[in-house]
Amino acid sequence: MSSGPGGTAQPGTPSLLRAINDRAALELLLDRGPLSRSQLGALTGLSKPTASQLLSRLENAGLVVPVGTTAGRPGPGAQLYEINPEAAFVAGLDVNASRIRVAVADITGTVVAEHRVATPGRQATGAVDRVRDAVDATVASAGLARNLLRQVVIGTPGALDPGTGKLRYAPHLPGWHSRRLLEELTDSLGVPVAVENDVNLAAIAEQRLGAAKGVQDFVLLWVEDGVGAAVVLSGRLHRGHTGGAGEVGYMPLPGAPLVRNVRMENAGGFQQLLGAPAVLALAREHGISVRTAPEAVTAAVAAAGNGDATLLTLLARRLATGLAAIVAVVDPELVLLSGDIPLAGGEELRALVQDELTGLAVPRPRLALSTVQGSPVVAGALQTALATARESVFTTY
Repeated sequence: MSSGPGGTAQPGTPSLLRAINDRAALELLLDRGPLSRSQLGALTGLSKPTASQLLSRLENAGLVVPVGTTAGRPGPGAQLYEINPEAAFVAGLDVNASRIRVAVADITGTVVAEHRVATPGRQATGAVDRVRDAVDATVASAGLARNLLRQVVIGTPGALDPGTGKLRYAPHLPGWHSRRLLEELTDSLGVPVAVENDVNLAAIAEQRLGAAKGVQDFVLLWVEDGVGAAVVLSGRLHRGHTGGAGEVGYMPLPGAPLVRNVRMENAGGFQQLLGAPAVLALAREHGISVRTAPEAVTAAVAAAGNGDATLLTLLARRLATGLAAIVAVVDPELVLLSGDIPLAGGEELRALVQDELTGLAVPRPRLALSTVQGSPVVAGALQTALATARESVFTTY
């Protein structure tokens, strides 16, 4: 093998070309499912002998497995191959102040186990142990061991400051503010760990699986207990200097009292207009008594269907007011509404927000609802973990 400093393959060497061909074949098998030798050769431009050698290498490395033969053609069927799902596993987590959601997927992206742990009233101590226990329970339910995981990605409110490594913008998440957070999580799990903002992960899920496929510039607005956004520019997440891009809950807005110390109050204008407590308070003002904000929005939609759209219009106006400030700066092609509150409003709320936004902002992005099923945060965490694991497994075997 011809190699350069450190043993790396040089451009144009047979080893590098093999690695390129192997990676291309693996990506095709991921995207298209089982393929025969001749199908793989046609798609990669490789000869049949070269495609056979490639498949033999990948099978010996445990990355592909035979899965039957082609059918419907004269003569014997051709052997089909697919990615070995057991080549690697990853975990994705969604953590907030009241619960931990976990999912484990194999290298193909198929979810093999899910688990949810309620953590109400938890103390600041033991946060890392709770994550480890939740991961262990999930992998055990799939008949796996934690050491089979190649990557764990955890979604949380706030964001890690790239300069200090400390979680910012999430004082309501007890036990997650150590400057050694990543190191502690990695040591406890014995697996590479990454921590990412939960709304950013929801945007990654939409970009790869949902309504933002093929869109280069979009904003995802997330509204549940809190209000946050993810900003994607030229196909890449924009995180900002301290990781705080998208913390729009702190944004001052007309119609809300001006918060002079947002760090102490953990709130701002948009949060006070549209967070779950604000939605419940607005519902009570209109004679609607429910337990949760999504229930309040559902009741507002029902009232609008019966001819009284007052509450739904007020909610749409508040949403549009915050969005107008965002789109004036970002000018995205698409705005996605996600989280329990917008999704409870459905198409009725989306259409009203689109109408309100048309009058408030010069840019007129398309407005759509999230289409990712289940937890978008967990889905985005799995997609992020899979990208890292595949890069490692597919290039270092």
